[in-house]
Amino acid sequence: MRTNTLARRLLGVTSIRCRGVEVAEDGLVFEVRPSWQRPRCGGCGKRAPGYDRLEARRWQHLAVGAVILWLRYAPRRVSCASCGIRAEKVPWGESPSRFTSALEELAAYFAQLTDKTAVTRLLAIAWRTVGNIVERVVGGRLDPGRLDDLRFIGVDEFSYRKRHRYITVIVDHVQSRVVWSAKGKSAETAAAFFAELGAERAGKIEVVTMDMSAAYIQAVREHAPKAQIVFDRFHVQRLSGDALDEVRRAQVRGLDDPEARQAIKNSRFALLRNLWNLDKDDKTKLSEVQNNNKTLYRGYLLHHALAHVLGYAQRGRAEKGLEEWLSWASRSRLKPFVKLARTIRNHKDNILAYVEYRLTNGVVEGINNRLRMIARRAYGFHSAGALIAMLFLCCGGITLNPPLPRTVALPT
Repeated sequence: MRTNTLARRLLGVTSIRCRGVEVAEDGLVFEVRPSWQRPRCGGCGKRAPGYDRLEARRWQHLAVGAVILWLRYAPRRVSCASCGIRAEKVPWGESPSRFTSALEELAAYFAQLTDKTAVTRLLAIAWRTVGNIVERVVGGRLDPGRLDDLRFIGVDEFSYRKRHRYITVIVDHVQSRVVWSAKGKSAETAAAFFAELGAERAGKIEVVTMDMSAAYIQAVREHAPKAQIVFDRFHVQRLSGDALDEVRRAQVRGLDDPEARQAIKNSRFALLRNLWNLDKDDKTKLSEVQNNNKTLYRGYLLHHALAHVLGYAQRGRAEKGLEEWLSWASRSRLKPFVKLARTIRNHKDNILAYVEYRLTNGVVEGINNRLRMIARRAYGFHSAGALIAMLFLCCGGITLNPPLPRTVALPT
């Protein structure tokens, strides 16, 4: 078999000429050059006159078994009319990188599946190199039109480090992918997204789902005033669950009667569970609460009544039911629910918008859960930039095509 044919088959690169193979201490070194005669600009890819030639250097390729393959070439510099003086384009990788495109593609693919330390052992590259490769792949493969035609988006924050270190994550509900992220969770951070989006594209946004973050509310009302803010239903119900939990703890602290305390002991999850998820023990515990602690049972009824109201399919019925609930909660003499009623009254229109649009932050929370998994397997991130690069790699809609062997059908 000819050397060129062997090199193309083994390296998986077609537009090359192989001039020889050398056995080195760290693997096999292929002396290669591009198959085209006139050099091409490494920036725009257009043909350009040669300027001079740089020193020969090597690109690390994939390994065959335990033997690493290397490509050696002395790239030319070109004088491009558009880009100026640039290193020439090579078919096996990017000129600034010291790794072939195939290795970087496989490294990014492995980074989606496992931690960086495992990738270093699989591909014999440095730990920092994995992060640099991820950033290069994301920079080159992230969809530049991801901010176009956004209509339904979700906004949430993610804590990536102790002492209140956050990033803001913005997700497209239609594509179920991350379209933007930056360090911080302030109104200025969200405003930076709208500044990048531009007034014209911001005007096309119809719905923004979020929790009750004052910073995000301010940014949306200022930069996308036509967009309808929809508060996440489950966030509202969680506030109700927290209020019920406060009532339960207050009752435990305030009761002196041992029998009354025993009646509400271990009742937390029975009180919070949905009615269709109650088992026999939960129903028994709720009966004890109903018979022995009317105050806590009133909080229980308020909590589940709110969930029932948010489950209405018609906005008119939901609005009427919510008004009745607000009146009941305000007169309940339960301080946590009185406080919750004031909060809900201040944001009633945005809460009722859920009934109309049926959009929640579930997609955003799902991506946050994946981020937690990524952060956990990496034992945390020191910088927001590294986490954001992994976020886009895993949740930004990037499709990778790693050089993996094809499945061969065995004869029957």
